Amino acid sequence: MNSPVAAINTTPLQRSERQAQVVKGLQADLPPHALLWQAEDTTPYECDGLTAYRQRPLVVALPENEAQVQAVLRTCHRLGVPVVARGAGTGLSGGALPHALGVTLSLARFNKILKIDPKARTATVQCGVRNLTISEAVAGLGLYYAPDPSSQIACTIGGNVAENSGGVHCLKYGLTLHNVLKVKGFTVAGEEITLGSAALDTPGLDLLSVVIGSEGMLAVVTEVTVKLIHKPQLARCIMASFDDMRKAGDAVASLIGAGIIPAGLEMMDKPMTAAVEDFVHAGYDLTAEAILLCESDGTPEEVEEDIGRMSAVLRGCGATAIAVSRDEAERLRFWSGRKNAFPASGRISPDYMCMDSTIPRKRLADLLLAIQEMEKRYGLRCANVFHAGDGNLHPLIMFDANDPDQLKRCELFGAEILETSVAMGGTVTGEHGVGVEKLNSMCVQFSAEENEQMFGVKRAFDPPGLLNPGKVIPTLQRCAEYGKMLVRNGQLSHPTLSRF
Repeated sequence: MNSPVAAINTTPLQRSERQAQVVKGLQADLPPHALLWQAEDTTPYECDGLTAYRQRPLVVALPENEAQVQAVLRTCHRLGVPVVARGAGTGLSGGALPHALGVTLSLARFNKILKIDPKARTATVQCGVRNLTISEAVAGLGLYYAPDPSSQIACTIGGNVAENSGGVHCLKYGLTLHNVLKVKGFTVAGEEITLGSAALDTPGLDLLSVVIGSEGMLAVVTEVTVKLIHKPQLARCIMASFDDMRKAGDAVASLIGAGIIPAGLEMMDKPMTAAVEDFVHAGYDLTAEAILLCESDGTPEEVEEDIGRMSAVLRGCGATAIAVSRDEAERLRFWSGRKNAFPASGRISPDYMCMDSTIPRKRLADLLLAIQEMEKRYGLRCANVFHAGDGNLHPLIMFDANDPDQLKRCELFGAEILETSVAMGGTVTGEHGVGVEKLNSMCVQFSAEENEQMFGVKRAFDPPGLLNPGKVIPTLQRCAEYGKMLVRNGQLSHPTLSRF
């Protein structure tokens, strides 16, 4: 499918001429094997995890050191060429979708752990290091890196920084933002920058928090210093079954309301439970309308107390069955289903679009019931899995991308989920980012004035607008066109759009 980003009107001859100019400029910066421009070589880079949208890049650059990254950025800046940084390509919002007349800057070769400091409990790594690799490298020291997105076996720490990724344990241990001390990289003009420090705070504006989650729009990050934490002595997981979606949603709010902060608190509905049980055989209750996974970690005494308190709350909220992991192997088995929700869905549908919105915990059941009604109207299935503790939902809408009508219905279905989340007091994204997927929904979340303020931040870092252009922040024109489209199609609309 074509990119949802505004089309670029160029003839094949103009593209060819531009490509020749860019290749000639970059040949002085990179060795021959680190520069790709033939169609058969660049096609593998045409999309990220959001496979519904594809665009072949003009050129792919694969630098092997920071000097080469700097040189590529300087050349692109001089030529006015857009640059899209790319890690492992596991993103789910089209954040790494190439620019038709731009360079895709692959940082996959930046895969070294540079320093581990067990006393300071920090690790300094290159941006292409896989998330899970950090924990594996420090396991012998009794340490690990807390953020654990479901794609942690493949996703890179640089991509985690770009999207401010979380994971199933983010409720207790925080997102990427809370676990990164410092980043190093380059501006669009090739100027070296360092944001943050090894200290608890740094003087001046907190630009580290601005860059984390900025989706590659402000700088190219090449090095990251992360916090490490001690492995808990013990962790146990409760698997609770509910015969009613609302009871499960109320149980989430009740746990937090009781002052309990689980190490992990995840929820899956019946369709998702069936998909993952058939895939990994985690021992899930297939008769339950919803399942909660609720984990405690710490000393054995702390865990025993937490498990007792959490079990009492869950029973009080109507849990029909409660199972507590008896050993580490069973705990990992409980979590294996949640961790494999996305691949399990891929087994039962040609394609799926994984949405990502956040709502107040008390509205979980309301949104899930609303999604069930949307399934009927759009004629598409949707399985739900989410970080229940912080209200971050991941509805997976199943469709066939080879059918244009199904793709259109899927896009409208997803947009309605996001708009409904906003109407319930939530946001259009939790951890997957905006990319190209949610550009229209940003018109619902923010006013024209608010979007312009975000453009102002981008201009401060990237005056020519060359880093990952056309994503994350919608233009005034785009929002106006989206509002008109909703009116034409009779879709759910939000009062925010009346401002455009």
